[in-house]
Amino acid sequence: MLQERTALVQTPNVAITVALCFLVAVVEGFDIQAMGVAAPKLAPQFGFDPKQMGWIFSISNIGLVIGAALGGRLADRVGRKPVFIGAVLAFGLFTLLTSLVGTFEALFVVRFCAGLGFGAALPNMMALAAEVSAPEKRASTAALMFAGMPLGGGTSALLTQLLPPDFDWRLLFEIGGVLPLLLAPTIYFLMTETLTKSAAGAPRTNIVSALFADGRTPATLLLWLAFLPTLLILYLILNWLPTLVVANGLDRAVAPQASLAFNFASVAGALFFGHLVDRMDTRWPMTFAYLGLIVALVALSASSGLAMTVALSGAAGFFLLGANYALYGVAATYYPLAVRGTGSGASVAVGRIGSIIGPLLAGLLLGGGMSASGVVQYMVPVAAVAGAAVFALSFCRRPQE
Repeated sequence: MLQERTALVQTPNVAITVALCFLVAVVEGFDIQAMGVAAPKLAPQFGFDPKQMGWIFSISNIGLVIGAALGGRLADRVGRKPVFIGAVLAFGLFTLLTSLVGTFEALFVVRFCAGLGFGAALPNMMALAAEVSAPEKRASTAALMFAGMPLGGGTSALLTQLLPPDFDWRLLFEIGGVLPLLLAPTIYFLMTETLTKSAAGAPRTNIVSALFADGRTPATLLLWLAFLPTLLILYLILNWLPTLVVANGLDRAVAPQASLAFNFASVAGALFFGHLVDRMDTRWPMTFAYLGLIVALVALSASSGLAMTVALSGAAGFFLLGANYALYGVAATYYPLAVRGTGSGASVAVGRIGSIIGPLLAGLLLGGGMSASGVVQYMVPVAAVAGAAVFALSFCRRPQE
């Protein structure tokens, strides 16, 4: 196993693999955020109420849960590269189709199918981060890869500020669909498979054993308990932040600035906490990240002016995505190579249950008359649960390399 590990670290195109994963993360983040920033235009055009928009936001995450579970398992069988390419093609195609639909039912279907692609891509990226990086740089490598997601999301929000106020929301999905379709052949020609032949040919382990055998039960359960509330908060904010800003009394035209701050500040947070985790391990850096998130959420719920709302949205992104992407980096290391895709996929899948609940919860609370500030305040105890799980996770052992 040590020889396999050394071979992976010395793979000549490590930089290319990281760069390609980063670009995939950029376009995935662009599409995910596009639905949130398009919502203020899309919902009135089609007459969707908050509950319907909650389902539109959540259905791609339902697909993502299924895609992550199946994609991670499949990647352990046939390899990271073919599953990764298929995932990129899938979410590119169905993102493009999002721009062509005109009914709730059609939008529901294409967002579900796009979610399948999103989900299958993520555990592959988590496994690739662990397999191409040196052990002392895993969290930083994962943070660098996944920092592309908020960068793409921020670009989506920024584009709405640069385009004329009456731009067609479909343009966002046309861009978000074409780019991954162009990336897929690049991945085919430039990326090298990281799953070693011995690991691919090892006797197949059933899913239960992969997740819970050899003392992995505490780590698996704590990873799930950390990912689920983290993703609940993240996807509630990603999908609803512009709408919450408008509901709090600010002008619709400036609402995307909050998403812009949230996404771009989270890039810095991801790199900062990834570096700290590599230097200090997970316990104190990630505990600090969740404490910072709690403070930012409390302050955001009480903010009123544009400048304060934008600044606190950025602070929430810095701490939330910093914690989330550092967690992506360390999660895969709790599983041996032969089941790493399965373990990573299960963590993503369970976490995405939270990403389904988050947008639906916001839609139900707002539809029931709750204020935007009240919705944000609901996220404070959720963040506390995630922080406690990460603190406990830091005491779990990892497999020997």
